[in-house]
Amino acid sequence: MIKAIIIEDEINGLNNLKNLLAEHCEEIEIIGTAGSVEEGVDLLVDQAVKPDVAFLDINLPDGQVFQLLNQIRPIDFDIIFVTAYEDYAVKACQYSSIGFILKPIDPDALVDAVARIRPRRDSQTEKRLDVFNAYYNNPNAFTKMSISALDGIYFVNIKDIVRFEAEDNYTHIYLTSGDRITASKTIKSYEDLLAPFNFYRVHKRHVINLNYMRKFVKGDGGYLIMDDGIKIEVSRRRRPAFMVFMEQMRQMQEGW
Repeated sequence: MIKAIIIEDEINGLNNLKNLLAEHCEEIEIIGTAGSVEEGVDLLVDQAVKPDVAFLDINLPDGQVFQLLNQIRPIDFDIIFVTAYEDYAVKACQYSSIGFILKPIDPDALVDAVARIRPRRDSQTEKRLDVFNAYYNNPNAFTKMSISALDGIYFVNIKDIVRFEAEDNYTHIYLTSGDRITASKTIKSYEDLLAPFNFYRVHKRHVINLNYMRKFVKGDGGYLIMDDGIKIEVSRRRRPAFMVFMEQMRQMQEGW
């Protein structure tokens, strides 16, 4: 069994989550609940309470749940935020590989989040919280992200990512060091996540960091040569939009 606590101030929300877990996630055993930051701290400092995962509402009556987490660190259990949509919070979860479920709760999303729990094993919650806090508190200065890979969790500087390559439901991530990480996410999720950081999808299988693009060759169907010498095809469907984008970049660089 996976031992869980729930911190949620709305009684209807608490009961709804309990019922959904009982119906769809039989491996979850709820060992405690709280409805505020203060109650949550009291619950988690109890040495007898050792959860594998905490389902946390972000906004509580006496503050945000981050105040609670900062009081009990270091943390050795998984975290799943359960919250209404907040752009910064959702983005911060995605960059840090911390689980989240949006209200109203979709049972499929709940099952998926629970399936990613690593009970007291390679969760690296502390490092993931650092990445979360870095983006949530100052997205303009954000530089690092977490990648959940097949063999563990990696923490990489975004500027060190050269490109992404899709293979079925997995994504190979190539770094400036020459290392390759295989992540259990689709390339679409990385395309959306990293668009603000100068990444561009040039093909259904390829998202590139434009900072490592050396040359675009118009012949032979059109392809890119990256700084590491790798050739990346630009798909026929995406080529017109890519050429417009490149022209806009050129004009910006020339100060037009």
